[in-house]
Amino acid sequence: MPSLTYLSLSLNSFTLEFPSFILNCTNLTFIDLSLNNFSGPIPDKLATSLVKLQYLNLSSNSFQGLIPVSLAKLKLQDLRLGSNSLTGGIPSGLGQNGLLSSVSFSDNSFSGELPESLCNGFKLQFLTVNNNNFSGQLPACLRNCTGLTRVQLEHNHFTGDISEAFGVHPELIYLDINGSSLTGTLSTNWGQCTSLQLLRLDGNSISGEILKEFGNLANLQILSLASNLLTGNIPFELGNLSLLDNLNLANNMLSGKVPSQIGGLGKLTHLDLSGNNLSGDIPKELGNLPNLRLLDLSKNKMSGTIPYQLGNLVYLQELLDLSRNELSGSIPSDLAKLNKLQKLNVSHNNLSGQIPESLTSMSSLDIVDFSYNNLTGDIPTGKAFQIGSYKGNSGLCGNATGLLSCGSSNSDQEDSPSSTSSGNGSHKKHTILLITITIPLAGCSIILVTIIIACRGRQSSKVSETENYPSVWDIDLKFKFTDVIEAIENFNEAYCIGEGGFGVVYKTELPAGQVLGVKCLHFSDDSDIQQINLISLINETQILLEVRHRNIVKLHGSYIKKGVMYLVYDYVEGGSLGDVLYHVLGGLALDWATRVKIIHGVAHALAYLHNDCSPAIVHRDISINNVLLDENYEPKVSDFGTARLLTHDESSWTAVVGTYGYMAPELAYMAKFTDKCDVYSFGVVTLEVMMGMHPGELLSNLRSMSSSSEGNDLLLKDVLDNRLLPPTGQLAEQVVFIVKVALACAQTDPALRPATLSIAQELSTWKNSSLPEPLGTITIKNLFQASTSGELFK
Repeated sequence: MPSLTYLSLSLNSFTLEFPSFILNCTNLTFIDLSLNNFSGPIPDKLATSLVKLQYLNLSSNSFQGLIPVSLAKLKLQDLRLGSNSLTGGIPSGLGQNGLLSSVSFSDNSFSGELPESLCNGFKLQFLTVNNNNFSGQLPACLRNCTGLTRVQLEHNHFTGDISEAFGVHPELIYLDINGSSLTGTLSTNWGQCTSLQLLRLDGNSISGEILKEFGNLANLQILSLASNLLTGNIPFELGNLSLLDNLNLANNMLSGKVPSQIGGLGKLTHLDLSGNNLSGDIPKELGNLPNLRLLDLSKNKMSGTIPYQLGNLVYLQELLDLSRNELSGSIPSDLAKLNKLQKLNVSHNNLSGQIPESLTSMSSLDIVDFSYNNLTGDIPTGKAFQIGSYKGNSGLCGNATGLLSCGSSNSDQEDSPSSTSSGNGSHKKHTILLITITIPLAGCSIILVTIIIACRGRQSSKVSETENYPSVWDIDLKFKFTDVIEAIENFNEAYCIGEGGFGVVYKTELPAGQVLGVKCLHFSDDSDIQQINLISLINETQILLEVRHRNIVKLHGSYIKKGVMYLVYDYVEGGSLGDVLYHVLGGLALDWATRVKIIHGVAHALAYLHNDCSPAIVHRDISINNVLLDENYEPKVSDFGTARLLTHDESSWTAVVGTYGYMAPELAYMAKFTDKCDVYSFGVVTLEVMMGMHPGELLSNLRSMSSSSEGNDLLLKDVLDNRLLPPTGQLAEQVVFIVKVALACAQTDPALRPATLSIAQELSTWKNSSLPEPLGTITIKNLFQASTSGELFK
């Protein structure tokens, strides 16, 4: 096709090397092969054969090797090579014709410096080179590219003075240089970049003050300057940023008071000022932030009382952390209005008085820490408070580990779902830790892998005869199965979101706004259902309806008709943890703090199944694909993987259940499941989340690491996901601790693995403490030995 000028093969599933026929299309000016699985090298002849080429997009493939030096001869205007497996440096003359306006090298393994020629002609608008190993100074000509619009340089090793690298860029919308080694001070030029919506300079060595000129950036939505060397006050002019959504100034050396003007940022959802030297009172104006979901003022020198106005932050969900300050006075009862809050930390202050009983109503709380204050009296009731941290408060009492019982605690313990009818609290908790359960593998027990026996609680389901077979439905629902069928227009293909060997999944939204998933599990004919033992199948579905936990996907009911079983459940928007972790950009969205949150959520879900249900429930298929994430990256344990077992296959009914790579090793010689099988799977998932890859090779080496001669050289920093910068400060301490927990869970001997209740409690009550040695010198062997010594779960 010698006359062809425009060729796009994007968004397919091609698996070839670079198609050789393209080199014969000598008049091509535009080539787009993006979003396929092309592999092999970029051909050297590309530049000599296609001399008219102006646009080349090879992004999101599997191309390997070096960029051909000959590409520098082309008069390219747009070059996109992101998300491949390319290596080496960038050809020194690339862009020498001065025509380049868009360049993407992101998500490869490039190294060396960016060539000065990239911005010849100063026409560069888009420059994305994030997630590589680039080093050295940024091209000097970048300063004169006044048309810059989007620049992503994060997760590289750039050096030099940031004030010399950038000038005035009135069109610049997005700039991210997170995690390099830039120095210098912030220039007043930034105040003239008035189109900026995102400015992220975290994790560098930038010094000096935050300039008041930032207050001129009326379009700014994200300002993140965390983990630098910034000093001075927080300028009150930041209160002019009416569109600001996220303000992160953590881990600097800022001083002075928190400006009250920040309380006027009505769109702010995340405010993190932790790890500075801020002093004075907490401004009561912060209670005026109607959309705030995270507030972290920890590790400062703030004094005075906790303003009761913080109770007005009714959308605060992720965190309220006021710890490690010099706060005094009582805890305001108004905090009870924070009924969405998950984590509350006021430890290491000088607070006094009682913990308000009204905090019992905060049903969303997962973690509370009141340690090292001067608090007195009985602690509130509720699960979060039972596993909370209270050390260093000699006057506190109540039903929690480490506290003396108050006068009314005995009756409280008798009503607790985790207690028995006799014996003290310690004995009860010890009994819970020893619960294990054997699950038969034959027949219908295999079908709904996550649940075999029911949670204790009120009867929440009913069985009704409808047409062929009974349905099982939550009686509290305000909709019926017929409403669901109507919403997806009798299984219209437009609502189908997935299809596999098990059947089809549909997504729909009811008129009331509830988003549901409908999974259709196909049997070959009605006789298959009879062979499975229908009554057992219905009973197990009823069991699923009893499960209620924030980190477990909620099933609403089932219906069987003409060889199909329909399961209706809450739809989880974010997809599986595996999909997000291994997606090119998704893995980067899971920063260390988010990964820690995910592990905490899964641990609490399993602790609930093993300990808060009577008898206990063993999931039997914990894997990275059976953990879903909502839009806030909150984990939801699911049982979707079991659907493939619902086929007419006798061998699958009696075979070991689980996902290869996550099953406990004892399943090779034991024909039963215990809760320690879930613990092993949890350990594998935890390591995978921290490593960004399946830990198969690491797991196979754990046994040899107990010897003195092997495993010495494997450093933790080399095991952690290298797409992220190594964690620092408190996050580094948390990551090290979580890896220790995971290694303890992955022990070969199930008797040596910790119980999930202990895991959840240890994660919830973790105390940040200095690392025993720098993160860069910690070895996996030492962590493994520490995790198996018995000290971790005393």
